[in-house]
Amino acid sequence: MRRFLIAAALAAAAVCFVACAGEAPEAEEEDAVPPAKPGAASTWEDVLGKALPALGHRNWIVVADAAFPWQITPGMEVIAAGEDHFAVLDKVLKAIDGSRHIRPKIHLDKELAFVTEALSPGADACRGKLDERLKGRDVDSVLHEELIARLDQAGKTFKVLMIKTTLTIPYTTVFMELDCGYWPTESEARMREAMKKK
Repeated sequence: MRRFLIAAALAAAAVCFVACAGEAPEAEEEDAVPPAKPGAASTWEDVLGKALPALGHRNWIVVADAAFPWQITPGMEVIAAGEDHFAVLDKVLKAIDGSRHIRPKIHLDKELAFVTEALSPGADACRGKLDERLKGRDVDSVLHEELIARLDQAGKTFKVLMIKTTLTIPYTTVFMELDCGYWPTESEARMREAMKKK
């Protein structure tokens, strides 16, 4: 009887060992591939829509060409839209225009005026599309390196939302430095002048 009990105990231990050994690879596989999170992935438009109410004076929205660098500035969020540059720009401008609390000061790369059709085919058409979309807006031209430095500095304190497109013509990024939509620059200047007199 004693031998039977020892044999039964050893058999049970062996079964347990084999069962545990058989489960280990499954556990490793489960850890290696985490389960998918419920819900669909957010699109760049979802991200913009959620961010817009929180953005304000001194934040930036950038619609970038395909080769624009991914800066490591803490406040910068980069989204690869995978869409046409001008379709993205149209949607971004429409969203900003529909927000009463912000307005964009738009900066373009100064270099874009010197990118000829011979250097980059499609440059002329691209400039024409930009001119058409930005007509009547507050736009200036700044050297590319200076704009990158401004973004880097802003991103240390403020949120910068960058949406990268599929455009492959250089210096076509549209930089939108946000300002207060309901407090014009002229009103700020007049208020500051009045403060000096007190």
